[in-house]
Amino acid sequence: MDKFLLQQQVLERLAEDLLQVEQAVRAAHEAATHEENIAENKYDTLGLEAAYLATGQARRAKAIRQAMANWRQFRPRPYDASKGIQLGALVCLVDADDKQQQLFLGPDGGSMTLVSGAQLVQVISSEAPLGRAMLGKCEGDEVSIQVAPIQQQFEVLRIQ
Repeated sequence: MDKFLLQQQVLERLAEDLLQVEQAVRAAHEAATHEENIAENKYDTLGLEAAYLATGQARRAKAIRQAMANWRQFRPRPYDASKGIQLGALVCLVDADDKQQQLFLGPDGGSMTLVSGAQLVQVISSEAPLGRAMLGKCEGDEVSIQVAPIQQQFEVLRIQ
């Protein structure tokens, strides 16, 4: 798998997300400032609610722009076995049920699934619990995380 192509997919997805959020910001701003939404009494809060929504959407747009900047500056390096898993690693984990998952450890934001060939690749941050648990691990090592009352364990199969 080509890490550069995965990075480009992340940037494309973030650009799409930013476009949607910016449209939502404009719509919420228009609703907040529209003359029909001027409060007629203290219980009429539609304009105020739209203003809060516009503010939240603007914060989300700012966060996406920051994530895009982080991903643009990011330069994934080849795997170095002496350092173990580091930022930029492409990792294949397997669980106790022999279910494999591909993870791309990136600089920011996660919860994004990409497609590379016929495989799904989950993007995670080194700040995520699983990302933190993987740092420094090597092929064959175990990685475990606590999710609510359940302890999940994985084995590191491959690293790129």
